[in-house]
Amino acid sequence: MNYTLSQLQIFYKISKTKSITKAAEELHLTQPAVSIQLKNFQNQFDIPLTEVIGRKLYITDFGKEVATAAESILTIVNEIDSKTLAYKGQLTGYLKISVVSTGKYVVPYFLTDFLKLHPGVELRLDVTNKSKVIDDILKNEVDFSMVSLLPDIENIDNLELLQNKLYFVTGSNDLITNKEDDISILKDLPILFREQGSGTRTTMEKFFESHGIQLKNKIELTSNEAVKQAIIAGIGNSVMPLIGIKSELMNGTLKIIPIKGFPITTNWQLIWSKNKKFSPVAKAFLEYLQQEKFTIIQKYFSWFEEYA
Repeated sequence: MNYTLSQLQIFYKISKTKSITKAAEELHLTQPAVSIQLKNFQNQFDIPLTEVIGRKLYITDFGKEVATAAESILTIVNEIDSKTLAYKGQLTGYLKISVVSTGKYVVPYFLTDFLKLHPGVELRLDVTNKSKVIDDILKNEVDFSMVSLLPDIENIDNLELLQNKLYFVTGSNDLITNKEDDISILKDLPILFREQGSGTRTTMEKFFESHGIQLKNKIELTSNEAVKQAIIAGIGNSVMPLIGIKSELMNGTLKIIPIKGFPITTNWQLIWSKNKKFSPVAKAFLEYLQQEKFTIIQKYFSWFEEYA
C-alpha cells in the first residue's frame, strides 16, 4: 500500500458527498483531478470502494469501512498540525457549523471577526435544510448548528444570537396601502411557502393557524431565493425573514405589506449537544460569541431597527 493523505482526504470527501463533482467543489479541485486520485486510490485495493448504478455513485460496504478509517487518520493528522501550531501560540483547527438556508444571511457576520483574529482556523460551513442541521448535531458531525426555532430534542444547549423578524412581503404595488391591513386579507391571496420542515414554513403555519386563517391558494418552493424570485415575478406573496431581503427592499423589488400581527418574531440560535467535547477552536468560538455578540449586532445589524 502506498496511498497518500491527499487520496485519503479525497476519498473521504467522496464518501460524504456521494459525488465526485461535489467533492471536487468542496476541496477546490478540478473534477478530473479528483477522478484520477480516486482511480489511483482504488488501484491499491482488490475490493471495489465505489460502484455506479444508473449514473449514481454508491460507496460499497468495504468503501464505507475505508472511509471511516480515513476519517480517523485525517483527524489525527489535523490534531498533530494543530498541536504543532499551538506550541507557537496559534489557535488552529477546524470549526464545523451547519446552518438552515436562511441562516446564511446571519452566520457570516458572527464569524468574520473571529476568523480574522485566528487565521489558523479553518471553517467548514454547511448551508442545508432544518432536518440535516438537527441530524448533524445528533450525529456529532459539527460543533454547532444555527436555527431559528429550537428543536424539540433533549440534551441541547443554545446561545441566542439575533432576533429574527418575519414580514409579509409582496412584489406588487397594488397591495400597498397607507394603512395597516387586517390579517384577514391573506386568505384570498396566493401565498408562497417553503418546503415541509423549513423553519420559516413552520412559523408561518403556526401563525396562520393561531389566527384562524385558512388559505385558499398555497404554492410550495424549496429555497429562500426561489421564493424571492417568485414574489418578484408576481406569482404570489410570502412571509419572509427581514435578514434575507435587505437588498430587495432597498432597490424596491420587494415591499413589506403592513398587516396587523406582523412582524412575527423568533430568534436565531446557536445550538450544540450538551455532551459535546469542544475542541480548542470550538470552545474559543463560543466564548468569543458570548463576549462579543452585542458588539457584532450593533456593528452589522443596526439597520434592523429601521423596521418596527
